[in-house]
Amino acid sequence: MVTYPRSVAELEARFLREADCREFLAELRWSNGFQCPTCESGKAWVTERGLRMCRGCGRQASVTAGTVFHGTRVPLRTWFRAAWWIVSQKNGASALGLQRTLGLPSYQTAWHLLHRLRRAMVRADRTQLEGPVEVDETFVGGFHPGTRGRSLLRKALVVIAVESRGRRTGRVRLRKAADSSGRSLAGFVSETVAAGSHVITDGLQSYASLTSRGFMHEARNQSASTSDEDLLPHVHRIASLLKRWLLGTHQGGVDREHLDAYLEEFGFRYNRRTSRSRGLLFMRLLENAVRVGPLPYESLVSRRTGRGPKPRHKG
Repeated sequence: MVTYPRSVAELEARFLREADCREFLAELRWSNGFQCPTCESGKAWVTERGLRMCRGCGRQASVTAGTVFHGTRVPLRTWFRAAWWIVSQKNGASALGLQRTLGLPSYQTAWHLLHRLRRAMVRADRTQLEGPVEVDETFVGGFHPGTRGRSLLRKALVVIAVESRGRRTGRVRLRKAADSSGRSLAGFVSETVAAGSHVITDGLQSYASLTSRGFMHEARNQSASTSDEDLLPHVHRIASLLKRWLLGTHQGGVDREHLDAYLEEFGFRYNRRTSRSRGLLFMRLLENAVRVGPLPYESLVSRRTGRGPKPRHKG
């Protein structure tokens, strides 16, 4: 059974060397023991460079190959400190804050590291939401004079689903929507909510196909005496928290093309808001980091300019 540090003091004491970090990642990646990706042999020895040398075919395997850490030049000890810092920040993590805290050489390095760890916040095997679930959309982004209705322009449309548990909320899912069509909105519900669940929306026609998709759909229409907040109180609370988080932690400076990564971070934090163990969150983040694929810097930078991010804001 993998054990995890329970304080920053334990973190620093346990991971004094790069080898300590590699062994911890190996426990997470090969929880049932090492298995050669070529011959499937379970017998190997560790080289001076920390590679697994298969005794069967002689292939060398790295614990970081094909993971979030693939090809990194940042020491694993720095990665571990960054992961701990990220899960310890109640209001979220910013690249500028991470750079200053860890003394990273550049804002770009901190920004890339953060995005790679945000990728690890999404579990491929996570379960779908269960009803009753409230679903609605909201706009995020800067104000643009003359924008009306559901036009996108400079803003981004975000669709939100949240489990309704009486007066409390359960888990949430958020995603940037291409538009407000049924294909985008009802499609999001089908992907994130368990079939047969009770789904509550407003009267937007884009959700009309939910019944035929196998959901118990309740469409609530606004009257003169009710507001949007009264119709769908939980989802509007999440929308308000999301906007405050983007403005507070990231100064509203989130690029639209990277918005989904920030939405996943918000969901990761909100869904674990009651957890009292930073160490367990730290381990879960690294556990997923060795299960998801690499995220090259070139895939993140702007295709239009070919340049990376500049520290104009905290994000």
